[in-house]
Amino acid sequence: MRLLNGVRVLEIGGFITGPLAAMILAEYGADVIKLERPDGGDPFRSHTSGLYGPAFQAHNRNKRSIAVDYGQPDGLKVLHALVKTAEVFVNNNRPGVAEKMGFGYKQLAALNPRLLYCAITGFGADGPYAQRPAFDNVGQALSGWMSRHRRDDDPRVAGPAISDPATSYYAASAILAALYEARTSGKGRLIEVNMLEATIALNLEPLAFYFDQREPPPLFHRGGASQAYNLVCKDGKCVGVHMSSPDKFWQAFCRAIEHEDWITRYAKRQDRVKHYEQIAAQLKDIFKMRTRSEWIERLAREDVPFAPELGVQDLEHDAQVKHLGTIYELEHPKHGRVRAQHRPAKVDGSREIDFRPPPDLGEHTEEILAELRKKGVL
Repeated sequence: MRLLNGVRVLEIGGFITGPLAAMILAEYGADVIKLERPDGGDPFRSHTSGLYGPAFQAHNRNKRSIAVDYGQPDGLKVLHALVKTAEVFVNNNRPGVAEKMGFGYKQLAALNPRLLYCAITGFGADGPYAQRPAFDNVGQALSGWMSRHRRDDDPRVAGPAISDPATSYYAASAILAALYEARTSGKGRLIEVNMLEATIALNLEPLAFYFDQREPPPLFHRGGASQAYNLVCKDGKCVGVHMSSPDKFWQAFCRAIEHEDWITRYAKRQDRVKHYEQIAAQLKDIFKMRTRSEWIERLAREDVPFAPELGVQDLEHDAQVKHLGTIYELEHPKHGRVRAQHRPAKVDGSREIDFRPPPDLGEHTEEILAELRKKGVL
């Protein structure tokens, strides 16, 4: 199911935003060539021992790697040759870096006028912050996202990256839109995506609330509005419930917890929203009376929207995850078995595209150079 079969994507990227944007295209069948300098390549390669760490694997599946020092004339010549064969170029450097090194938009568009050039930055191409370095937590802080997910003075940051992958997905969607338009126009485009605006765009409901009410929503506004709770059970395990707005789910939940009097006490959604903190405090005590397996049986029987909280180590053993075939594995000729999660979208029931495992640094250098010589561009 190679929907992007025949589309060549070049990526000069490091860490997450550029590599993940390119990987999203790779998982729909694009031929993604990752250009890496021979002296270590993508910085994520060496986050753990060796040059094949999990941070690199996570964002670089289904790509080919060419090791070339594009900071030198001979390496830049190879980069320019590749550009002549490509439809898309993805770059996540600070503004001005690509131009200084010889692969800015205007420089590459002169070689290939049909090229779709995606420039990913932290704060945009210009402005007071444009030259600042930016990583995920910087994007979370400036976009307003962090203020919705931090409560006390603990300096530690929990959870996976948010700003980085959000930027990658917005970049990939823009590239796909430009690819569609290019089918008829034949025009190249400069696509610019920055982490700040991507994370702001992800912050949909709090911003809509503020624009309408002229004040930020309370920290637990989303939980109250959607009647969502994270409840720790007698055995210390957690279950998440989310009744949303239909009364039937609230009524079913009340029956499951044997508090049917709540059906009339909090009969309207507005009552439940208003008393969210009070309800949460009572549920905290109620759920400690039974184990999670006992609560799961009760919630399932009453058709309440719920799920047990799973750790990443639990996912592959979950019945639904196994049924969906979410986790797959490939054999790398050097590193052995490599496991990962499939892209979430199926097309005509399939998402199998003959995946490649994440590449070793320069694993496909000779292969790609041979292709360029055969095409007569090198």
